[in-house]
Amino acid sequence: MTRAFSEPGAIDRNVLGGKGYGLVEMTQEGLNVPGGYVISTSACHEYLEHGSMTGELVDEIHARLSELEGKTGKTFGGGPFPLLLSVRSGAPVSMPGMMDTVLNLGLGRDAAIALADVTGDTRFMADVLFRFHGMYAETVLGALETPDREDLNSLIDGVTATSQPGPVYDTVWQHCQALLRDELDEEVPDDPRAQLIGAVEAVFRSWNTRRAVKYREVHKIPNDLGTAVVVQSMVFGNLDQDSGSGVVFTRNPVTGEPGLFGEFLAASQGEDVVAGIRTPDPVTALRDRLPHVYTELENTCAELERRRGDVLDIEFTVERGILYMLQVRSAKRTAQAAIRIAADLLAEQVVTTAGALSTVSLEQIRQVQRPGFDPDAYARARDDGRVLATGVGAAPGHVVGALYFDSDAAQQAVKEGVTVILARPVTSPTDLHGMIAAEGILTATGGSTSHAAVVARALGTTCVVGCGALDIDPVAGTMQVGGQTLVTGDVVSLDGTTGEVILGEIELSEPAAEDDRLTALLELARERSGAQIFARSTTPDQARQAHGRGATGLVAGIDDVLATTGHLDGIITTLREGEISDASAALERAVATEFGKLFAEATVTEFGVRAIDFHADESSELLRTAELFIAHPELALPLGSEEILAAQLRGIAAALQEVTTDLTVHFTVRKIADSREIAALVKLRDTLPGAARVEIGAYLTSPRGIASIDGITTHSDVVWIELRVLQAAVAGISARHLLTSEPLDSYLRRGLITVDPRVEIDDQVGGLVDTVADVVAREPGRRIGIRLTGPVSGELLSSLQQRGFARFAVDGDEVRPSILALGQRER
Repeated sequence: MTRAFSEPGAIDRNVLGGKGYGLVEMTQEGLNVPGGYVISTSACHEYLEHGSMTGELVDEIHARLSELEGKTGKTFGGGPFPLLLSVRSGAPVSMPGMMDTVLNLGLGRDAAIALADVTGDTRFMADVLFRFHGMYAETVLGALETPDREDLNSLIDGVTATSQPGPVYDTVWQHCQALLRDELDEEVPDDPRAQLIGAVEAVFRSWNTRRAVKYREVHKIPNDLGTAVVVQSMVFGNLDQDSGSGVVFTRNPVTGEPGLFGEFLAASQGEDVVAGIRTPDPVTALRDRLPHVYTELENTCAELERRRGDVLDIEFTVERGILYMLQVRSAKRTAQAAIRIAADLLAEQVVTTAGALSTVSLEQIRQVQRPGFDPDAYARARDDGRVLATGVGAAPGHVVGALYFDSDAAQQAVKEGVTVILARPVTSPTDLHGMIAAEGILTATGGSTSHAAVVARALGTTCVVGCGALDIDPVAGTMQVGGQTLVTGDVVSLDGTTGEVILGEIELSEPAAEDDRLTALLELARERSGAQIFARSTTPDQARQAHGRGATGLVAGIDDVLATTGHLDGIITTLREGEISDASAALERAVATEFGKLFAEATVTEFGVRAIDFHADESSELLRTAELFIAHPELALPLGSEEILAAQLRGIAAALQEVTTDLTVHFTVRKIADSREIAALVKLRDTLPGAARVEIGAYLTSPRGIASIDGITTHSDVVWIELRVLQAAVAGISARHLLTSEPLDSYLRRGLITVDPRVEIDDQVGGLVDTVADVVAREPGRRIGIRLTGPVSGELLSSLQQRGFARFAVDGDEVRPSILALGQRER
């Protein structure tokens, strides 16, 4: 259940958690890591299941503690050299700021006096004691009110470094205990071993706190991973001016620029840096303050990055001029930074092509496509003096929204349709729900490694921190700056790159020109995958953009195109109120006109056109299905009206006549389930003058259609499996519900289904897909593809790719994420 950092052998991240894994690895590599041990995720599972730790685990924790005492030459709970501990969470997947930590643990009266004696500084001991009591009371016992730093200053007013430590301990400890008794009628135990067990249990419990559960939900992290607990010997960054704590990234996590990026706060503990309560110096300030430490840090970071093949987030402490490494993990980074870092690591031969692609996520590709401020409007705002203040750009992006100073109010406003910018003096984990809801985050204090900055980068939310000119008062609901007072609901604009806060709204425009690095990475992904990606395009602009995004083909539904151009409503009204023949001529003209425009903009070689599906679940209100089927029940079936199909075919053929390129167009009908249907469609096409150039295909959406695939492929040129609709059909739910969070999210939380059909393939559907995959393998020349709707899942694409599929049709914005996902699959 436990493992010492120094213990040899293989290491497993799922057992030791990310933090423990990194510490064991660094120890094995010979780096200067304070000693300690890891309590495994298995122990967490056992605790959460039974609600308590077993006696055997408690004994094992104490046995590891005895080993640590022997290796450090220090005594836990006593002197002459006291051993103090940090107790920190460490899940297999990084969840920054979501779970609990206790520092300076082990301070009974004897240990506190010994600490003062060994450091020669009673004031230092008082500071450590005060920090420990407040953190333990809040983290382990659930106190809401902890003493302010001003309390400590008044308690030790007149105390010097050489004052007698015993009375100082008694004064500070009794004051803190009295406040805790008043609030909770509890006390922090003065037995250090009881403190340790209480802290370990608190970390285990923190796995299921509201903020941790919400974070996992947003980031799609499994709830059954559990957290490990890291128990580590304390080193003190707050000991003197040659001490301090810092967080450093091996490259800039905002821009991707090479070189160390981070912060260092002299005479401080790590909590001071990440909490954002004091604004630190850039890590480069260490070069002047402690040059030998900076050189060692620089060399260590470079070597760690080279070994791990990724940009890293490293926590360190300096105690009396000696560097200690406390944590290493893969760094959270912005989308723009991820792309540059991947390209640079590849160019520097630090990683392979597969390694470079693996460092970029699908969500980061999506973030790059966000709109930004109109350059002219932005320049005018600056010229007009509307820049209220400038802080640290912690997570890029441009956002315009209404100011809210309370996370609950921000969340409620978003539910009511308001675009919110959450402004806080400093954020904490209790603000997570508001941060998730907000489009932008603004804080008055803290740096680029503060809670707000780290969480914003993970969420992909625009963020500005450390804006010291702002006086934000959540209670009053105001933000004062430069003689102006803004209140809840006032509109501001944030630039998450420059850190500027601008009064009022700045017009948003289309995303800036694409980075050549992104284009190059996606080209490598496409070459590696060997797949064809078709982009859903319903407007000429989308058709133009699709090829630039890497699409090899296009798909469009006639109903979608006519809806966006204003034709569909009139055609449906005519059908509903009259005969099919009355609507056919208008339908043919509209198809010819609008697809003529689409074909003219298509720079790809293949274009798939889907016929109107009058029975489409997601369009039933638009198509007024119930009324339409009363008048024309035949429209409920794929080939119920050959006249309507003929009108669409004639329109496509007419549009094709104006095309001078070698564009291949296939016309598909949804919900084909029998080979005789597709044979009849081919026969219909053959009777129409000028339609011979149009290929014929089918969208299969039902188990019966899959069962008939051999016969269907015999008659058709192209087949698409519409996976979302097929999954819905097998599950017995409406296809529209696979495009929204509810009701499926609730069903999953309640454990009523074990597979999320939006991102995974159900076992029964998997069998149907395997049937199609057999045809793909048997007849590789057949054009059989998978149609996906909504945000693509990398896991889903990888599963389909492993089955042998190499043709995919996706929404326009999902072309690049799909290319990346297909290129990332291990071979």
